[in-house]
Formats: sequence, C-alpha cells, structure tokens
Amino acid sequence: QVQLVESGGGLVQRGGSLSVSCAASGLSFSRYSMGWFRQAPGQDRQFLAGISWSGGATHYTDSVKGRFTIYRDNAKNTVYLQMTSLKPEDTAVYYCAADREPIIGTIRGVDYWGKGTLVTVSS
Repeated sequence: QVQLVESGGGLVQRGGSLSVSCAASGLSFSRYSMGWFRQAPGQDRQFLAGISWSGGATHYTDSVKGRFTIYRDNAKNTVYLQMTSLKPEDTAVYYCAADREPIIGTIRGVDYWGKGTLVTVSS
C-alpha cells in the first residue's frame, strides 16, 4: 500500500516562508523521482518542482524559480518543498507526487499522489 502524506501547510502572510513535507511509504523511495504540484481554486493542477532519484538534479517551473527549493532525504523517505517570498497567487493545495521514471514534470506521468496540504497566503 503506497502512501504519500503531506504536512506543513497553513496560513502565511505575503512575503513569508513556509516548508511542506511529504512522507512516503510502501515504495522503494530512492527508485522514484519525486515532485510537487499545486492546484488553486478553479484552476488546473500544475507542476512546481521535481527531483531525481538521488536528489542530484532538480527542476522548477518558471513562476517559482529562485523562491522554492525541493530536496529529499532518502534515509527518511521524505521529500520537502521550502517556499520563500510567498505571494497570494501561491495559495493552493500542494500535492506530493512519485514517478517511477527518472524525470517528473507532467501529471500524466505520475504514479502516486498524496492527498495534499493547503497553503494560504494572505494579502
């Protein structure tokens, strides 16, 4: 039974920082690329950041480059997303995702999803 459980969401002011985490179980964590997606109210789910099996390669969507950092701790089976300089448009449910392929970046390629954690940025 594969589970991805996000935590760390909450309310933060514009310009603030927040970190969310995703604890994985039921899979060989180091054999999955991991990623973060988000879905705002009334919007499609979109890719934010991805990280390779070993953590040696990362990629981000343009809107979060320089503000968000993805990293993973394979010993803890956990992937993190550190968010800074948050904007109201960052308000969304943030989802953790796992992909058997070495690259993650599209919704159709995701093998497993977490249930999400809500991040709200006030203005």
